[in-house]
Amino acid sequence: MGRVLSIDYGVRRTGLAVTDPLQIIAGGLTTVATPALMDYLRNYVAHEQVERFVVGLPRQTNGWDSDNLPRVKNFVAQLTKTFPQIPVEMWDERYTSVMAHRTMLESGIGKMARRNKALVDEISATIILQGWMEAHR
Repeated sequence: MGRVLSIDYGVRRTGLAVTDPLQIIAGGLTTVATPALMDYLRNYVAHEQVERFVVGLPRQTNGWDSDNLPRVKNFVAQLTKTFPQIPVEMWDERYTSVMAHRTMLESGIGKMARRNKALVDEISATIILQGWMEAHR
């Protein structure tokens, strides 16, 4: 069994989360500058068995497509071309940033750390992955 890697794709930064090899636990992996993302993923996949990518599907709260959707679709096309052996699934990411901020508050993370957008992106990727895992149990 391989890992499932979740991607919260952004214009500047992209949050990543991953399961353990048995796909029981989701955890934050890192946040990568988006221009360096494909290189990071190539290196990661070369060292870890990745069974599936789960990419956040950006929708507005009313269900309509967000402004970021065309960029995400382009990224998914590039991801599929680069890793044809690894399936890519898109997962609704509505409210993940709000949930990430709430998680940070509830865990007692200080005010300055909560301003760290990279940490928010990583937590958002983890929330996307947890939602996907719960739906596929």
